[in-house]
Amino acid sequence: MRCMNLFCSTLLFASLPLSMAASGASTTADQMTAAAIVNKNVAARGGLAAWRAVQTIEMKGKLEAGGNQRSTLPVPDATEAMKKGAQAVPLRPKEQAQLPFVMDLQRGRKVRLEIEFKGQKAVQVYNGLQGWKLRPFLNRHEVETFTPEELKAASMQSDLDGLLIDYASKGAKVELEGSDQVEGRNSYKLKVTDKNGNARHVWVDAETFLETKIEGTPRRLDGKSRPVATYFRDYRTINGLVMPYVLETTVEGVRDTEKIMIEEIVSNPKLDESRFAMPR
Repeated sequence: MRCMNLFCSTLLFASLPLSMAASGASTTADQMTAAAIVNKNVAARGGLAAWRAVQTIEMKGKLEAGGNQRSTLPVPDATEAMKKGAQAVPLRPKEQAQLPFVMDLQRGRKVRLEIEFKGQKAVQVYNGLQGWKLRPFLNRHEVETFTPEELKAASMQSDLDGLLIDYASKGAKVELEGSDQVEGRNSYKLKVTDKNGNARHVWVDAETFLETKIEGTPRRLDGKSRPVATYFRDYRTINGLVMPYVLETTVEGVRDTEKIMIEEIVSNPKLDESRFAMPR
């Protein structure tokens, strides 16, 4: 799944973890309420009880990056899962490369991302309160704390079950803003506003009721703020839950994208709290 935001560039997973549910293909926005769409989305993703039982997720795969000189983009939030969530590790090789990664997610918006690059390991962590990163590929071998901007972005990412699951108990509200086309398919456009007033848009497929696209944090490139979006594809069933195995983040006006290809997902692995602790 600000995913991330790899973190979500971010993995983002944002959010991420997402069972195909059949429904009427001809359903239109004016026949559905926001609450009904969310209910179908929750059912399609495995049900509320199943998601409440998920406390941790581990994902492994490859991040496709490089091929130009521009700055790193966010890769989703997980659960944003993907997503899904967190800020970008500034890692963008000049040549196209597939970089192995491991991402651990734990409730409370805790995220740990490790990326291998030329025999070195970049690490980025957010523990719900603090964020830190280690970037040896930039000859920075000391732990760096998140900037205020990075910390704010990380705190706004969705939890491991995404933006829609249990949204009311999280203090959020969801509004239906109409219908839209996402990669040639009819989708509902929802606006999700968290308890702090931060709003993001989520697109839900009108047939499967799974998330197909999530709005990311705008990126400033060439002096301009550019919209960011993460697309979710290749859903597969994991322990009764359906999750996307391909996440692709795009920036408006930029040709190249960031793609995450997940190879393995484990639900409820035992994660030591020390993995999210700030090094001393």
